[in-house]
Amino acid sequence: MKLTLIGNGIMAQSLAKGLVKNYEVEVIGRDISKLKKMQEKIPQIEIKVIDDQEDITNKNIIFCVKPYALQSVSVRLTGTANTLYSILAGTKLETLKKQIHAKFYIRTMPNIAASMSMSMTTITGDKEAKIAALEIFDAIGKTVWVNTEAQLDIATAVAGSGPALLAIIAEAISDGAVKAGLERHITNELVHGLFAGTSALLAKTHPAIIKDSVMSPGGTTAAGVAMLEEGKVRDAMIKAIEASHAKATELSKK
Repeated sequence: MKLTLIGNGIMAQSLAKGLVKNYEVEVIGRDISKLKKMQEKIPQIEIKVIDDQEDITNKNIIFCVKPYALQSVSVRLTGTANTLYSILAGTKLETLKKQIHAKFYIRTMPNIAASMSMSMTTITGDKEAKIAALEIFDAIGKTVWVNTEAQLDIATAVAGSGPALLAIIAEAISDGAVKAGLERHITNELVHGLFAGTSALLAKTHPAIIKDSVMSPGGTTAAGVAMLEEGKVRDAMIKAIEASHAKATELSKK
C-alpha cells in the first residue's frame, strides 16, 4: 500500500521514518527545502510540492498539517481519496468531511515516538476503515481504538502531549543529579535506563505497586516522594492533562 503524507513538519517526518519500513511513502508539502531535508534523512520517501489542484483520487492520505492550516491546504485538494487519516488535534470528523472528499474518514493521535516505531496512537472514525487504520499505525508502535471523538480528545492529552510532560520530568531528574554532583552524561544515561525499565514494569504492574515496592520505611525513596507531594507534582500533572484536553476541546469548536 502507498501512503501519501500531506505536510512536511516534525510529525510528518516522525511518521515517515516509521512507515517506510512497511509502506511506500510519498510526502507532499509546500516547502521544497524542508521536503529535500526530509528526503536526505529518509531517502526511501518520494517528495512533491503540492499543486494548486492536487488530485488525491483513490489515495490513502495521512493529513499532517497544523489545525489552523486545514482550510488553506484543503482548498488545493481535488478528487476523492480512498481514506483520509487525520492527525489534526481537536479537528472533528464532521469538519474534515466538509473540507476534504474521501470514502472513509479516520482521526488518529500518534506521537513523535513514531520515528522509533514506538508511538502510542489512538484511533477512531469510520468502522469500515478500522482494520486498515490499525494495521497502518501498528507499524509505528501500539494502537488503541476508541469509540468516540470525545475519548480521542482525552487521549490526545495523554499520548499526544505526554512525551513533552515526561521529557520535563526526565530533564528535571537529570538536573537534580547534576546539582548533587554527578556528571551530565552519566545522569542522562541513568535517566534513559530508568525510563526504559520503568516502562517495562508499567506494562505489567500498577504504578502504585511499583512505587510501594521501592518505598521502604524512612528510606531514600520515601524522602523523595514526600518532596514531590510537597511540590504538588500529582496535582500539577492532573491539571496538565486537564489543560491539554481543554485545548483539544477548544480547537474542536473552531
